[in-house]
Amino acid sequence: MTPLAEILRPQSLDEYIGQQHLIGPGAVLRTLIESGNIPSMIFWGPPGIGKTTLAMIISRTLHRPFHTLSAISSGVKEVREVITAAQAEEGAILFIDEIHRFNKAQQDSLLGAVERGTITLIGATTENPSFEVISALLSRCQVYVLKEFDENDMHRLIDSAVRWYASQGTSVAVKESEALMRISGGDARKLLNAFELVVNRSSLHNQSAPIILDNTTVTEVIQQNLAFYDKGGEMHYDVISAFIKSMRGSDPNGAVYWLARMIAGGEDPLFIARRMLIFASEDIGNANPNALLLANATFDAVSKIGYPECRINLSHCACYLACSAKSNATYMALKNAEEAVRRWGDLPVPLHIRNAPTKLMKGLGYGDGYKYAHDYEGNFTQQEYLPAGLEGSRFYEPGNTPREQETRRSLHDHWGNKYGY
Repeated sequence: MTPLAEILRPQSLDEYIGQQHLIGPGAVLRTLIESGNIPSMIFWGPPGIGKTTLAMIISRTLHRPFHTLSAISSGVKEVREVITAAQAEEGAILFIDEIHRFNKAQQDSLLGAVERGTITLIGATTENPSFEVISALLSRCQVYVLKEFDENDMHRLIDSAVRWYASQGTSVAVKESEALMRISGGDARKLLNAFELVVNRSSLHNQSAPIILDNTTVTEVIQQNLAFYDKGGEMHYDVISAFIKSMRGSDPNGAVYWLARMIAGGEDPLFIARRMLIFASEDIGNANPNALLLANATFDAVSKIGYPECRINLSHCACYLACSAKSNATYMALKNAEEAVRRWGDLPVPLHIRNAPTKLMKGLGYGDGYKYAHDYEGNFTQQEYLPAGLEGSRFYEPGNTPREQETRRSLHDHWGNKYGY
């Protein structure tokens, strides 16, 4: 049986719900579509907000051949097959769902065809493309940010579902919608799946009477049939937040519980491993440098092993990180330095630490007076490394862990009172 979300999928821009900042009258993307000249593009936004649907509508509106691949199940071979087929077509569109899951080699395989115009690429991602899409491909695409459905959009979806059931001879009255809204979390697919589940379950008990949807009925049916954790919905962000905060708070019990919740919900294990890799530097840093090594080894192990066995690696790492000494000193050092860059701009590099690969540069004084640290006792000698105006600025403040206090003493021995260590 075709799911309700598929039945109600819009077929044209006028039927499309939401994203009016992109496809409303006079909006940038609608103008491009109506001109018939669209660039390769990436749709970035949360799940269930119409990224795939919009790509299909663009293809249908422009009468273009439409190819679709999922980055979960496709690789370079499938990409090349589509590109070969597109060479015999006019203006073919290739839609890649979850393009952030493509590795560098897979993304590289798209470059030539996109640059030559063999295909018009439309990628969909829930992750920030600045981090997940290679720069060469990103520079050839226009990024459009899609927003969560607001309450009015969700009510329009509910109304369309009610009308469809009425056309099938089933009377549905929505007495209360708060539970549906809360469960869906701005995800249209999740909303319609929940709506369909509640209607189908209610119709089993009484096939003749009108079906009434209220908060109590919706909550009871959903609790019996759906896991509240959804790797693509709002709960996804709440659970990963709880996981990170548990590790930051040095509670391995909380960390492993939220890890188990993500595993039960089918979360991408590499997403979990990636977050622990970030955590190891952001929240532990030099208090325990081995944390980064273990987190990196965990990411590598998860990449090689996959579910279900990799959940053991994830638990190993999560418990270690939670129990480790904590420090955000290196993270704060970067933020402090970034603030200095924003405030003072691109200050010139001091001449004595500039590179001098040519005679002209040497003649201009590049590298003059540079002291090669290894020529001095203890492989250290004092000299200035910051630009004029920032001399003596201290960005890195070691924490109070034993290892960092040792670092503080070493810095004081080297620099005396220059930085106040």
